[in-house]
Amino acid sequence: MDGFSDLAFFALLVKQGSLAAAAQQLGVTPPAVSKRLAAIERRLGVRLLQRTTRRIGLTPEGETYLVDGARVLEELEALERTVAGSRAAPKGLLRIAASFGFGRRHIAPALSRFARRFPEVELQLELTDRPVNLIEQGIDLEVHVGEPPDARLTARLLARNRRVLCASPAYLKRAGEPASPRELARHACLFIRESGETFGTWHLRQGARKETVKVRGPLAANDGESVLAWGLDGHGVLMRSLWEAAPMLRSGRLRPVLAEWELAPADIHLVYPPRAQLAAKTRALVDFLLERFEPHREGDGGW
Repeated sequence: MDGFSDLAFFALLVKQGSLAAAAQQLGVTPPAVSKRLAAIERRLGVRLLQRTTRRIGLTPEGETYLVDGARVLEELEALERTVAGSRAAPKGLLRIAASFGFGRRHIAPALSRFARRFPEVELQLELTDRPVNLIEQGIDLEVHVGEPPDARLTARLLARNRRVLCASPAYLKRAGEPASPRELARHACLFIRESGETFGTWHLRQGARKETVKVRGPLAANDGESVLAWGLDGHGVLMRSLWEAAPMLRSGRLRPVLAEWELAPADIHLVYPPRAQLAAKTRALVDFLLERFEPHREGDGGW
């Protein structure tokens, strides 16, 4: 087996997630897959995978072989397209990860239109509010809200976005409007919880001034839409992204709180593994989403 085919084999094995699944995909037996993997590791003199009966995990050497190998394969593909005088058409499986809220509201409808334009691309959308590891989970593209999680990954700005504090008119009439960040401590505040952790420390900035406030409240959830519903129902002050809260602010169902203070930015990025040349299917989706969300990259996003 040559090095290029070994790279392709290893990439498929990691994406499938197990020796048995890779064997089924290749049309061979699991022992044949195990034997080939052992031969590659013997040739390289390192262990590429940590294997258990249920799953496989990358060693540091395995991650390097996978990431840098993907770049080599993409460069080879680009060279062959150049020599052949044609560009590969977008086709094949493409896995996308996005948060529940933004994924449902904006990414799923966009993928519906993309699927009509590129019918040979098979799309799988995974909605999650947990951290995403593109390499280990075999994700081709993540739509990430907030700062990109890893400087080693490629990140493209998809849309401007900021977080805002808001509350229903009924709550503000009953409890009064806070005049400074410190007054939030006496208000009922609504929280997002992830992995058992409560996000009850809010950081606000006004020019050179910075305030960190520990806030409390009666309700918390790991689902942003639930917290938003509680806010609309008058239970307290909440922090939400402008892409989600803007329609309620325009209609008056929510009112801004401490609007002259800024919260941590929450711009939305497309994140994908570093490659000299993206696969045609991934490149097509990146270009499609950047074009579709172009109005939201102007100013504060115009949500």
